[in-house]
Amino acid sequence: MFEQRNEIRASLKAKLRNRERVFGAWVSYREPAIAETFAMAGFDFVAIDMEHTTISTDEANRIITGCHAEGVACLPRPVSHNNDYIKPLLEAGADGMIIQMVNTPKEVETLISLQKFPPVGNRSYGVNRAHGYGFDFDDYIKSWNDSSSFVIQVESITAVENINELIAYDEVDAVMVGPYDISGSLGVPGQTDHPLVREASAKVVEACAKRGIGCCTQIADVSNERVEAAFDAGFSFVILGSDLFILSKWASDMRSTIKKFS
Repeated sequence: MFEQRNEIRASLKAKLRNRERVFGAWVSYREPAIAETFAMAGFDFVAIDMEHTTISTDEANRIITGCHAEGVACLPRPVSHNNDYIKPLLEAGADGMIIQMVNTPKEVETLISLQKFPPVGNRSYGVNRAHGYGFDFDDYIKSWNDSSSFVIQVESITAVENINELIAYDEVDAVMVGPYDISGSLGVPGQTDHPLVREASAKVVEACAKRGIGCCTQIADVSNERVEAAFDAGFSFVILGSDLFILSKWASDMRSTIKKFS
């Protein structure tokens, strides 16, 4: 079992580092069956959005377990940079982390310290699901630093200006651009197609390409044309919507249908 999980984990990291095309999906609802359904669709990973939802650590644990049952990596996005949130997710078996609002090199260093075992970082040793409840302890701690993925989110103009310093660390495998928050930091909130936002995003894409690491964007309303446009813009991997977006769009369509026939 450990060999399979580690192979899946290491494969995702290699794809990010090699700038291969990678496809992910967000889950914002706590029901593990949703993540299992997504995992069956052929995604490279499923991401758990804990920043903007009420998903608890215990519920994330079940989602991670469901993804692993289908042979798919799982990358949570914790609610903050605090180790009180990061450590339990790692112990639950997360294959890496997507960390929001990373703005400075110091923050990168702190996050590496929390996620990686010595001598790279200072993650503490323990026994939990990640370690096969002890059966896989030695193999896990020996392989984790080299197989786990660390994705930082660039979501402010400060982060954009610091992008070369942020990705200078070997432990950073990829960057996810957050155009909504970038638009807010530029004084044009919600205008993700604003020239200033597009220029900022392009700077991040270019820096990642030069560094040779993955660069991601999220496509809320997925279509073949939008996916192709993202790759044409230089992004190497994409997150294709989320359960929340899917249900919201369906509900909106149903509301229109109800109004038509009422």
